[in-house]
Amino acid sequence: MIQVIFGEKGTGKTKRILDLANSLIDKAKGSMIFIHYDSRYMFDLNHAIRFINASAYGVDSPKRFYGFLCGLAASDFDLEYILIDGFLSIIKHDLSTLEELFTQLEAYTAQNKINIILAVSGEMQDLPPFMKHLVVL
Repeated sequence: MIQVIFGEKGTGKTKRILDLANSLIDKAKGSMIFIHYDSRYMFDLNHAIRFINASAYGVDSPKRFYGFLCGLAASDFDLEYILIDGFLSIIKHDLSTLEELFTQLEAYTAQNKINIILAVSGEMQDLPPFMKHLVVL
């Protein structure tokens, strides 16, 4: 399952995804990973949540991002949640060009029984149709 926390910059998406990660750790049966484009929020998370700085691994495009997630699932069969903050800052592509990636991610989550929660910055009028069913308020 994919969920998207969507909103303009400065609307509290990062706080929301950090709080969500810390609250899910008590309910999660498997492991959790939090991905960001730098290390600034590493110490805001429960120590049981693995923090990954995506920029340290050259994750800077949709294909690399998808391959990176596949590698995470391959290395941890207990992986239950992947939370990603600053999604567009990681992949460096316009949201409107990412339909194929989101199709792949939906198949990936179903096949691997992994929940992906993304924090994505943007204005509601720019939300692509292929993402509308993924946005949580």
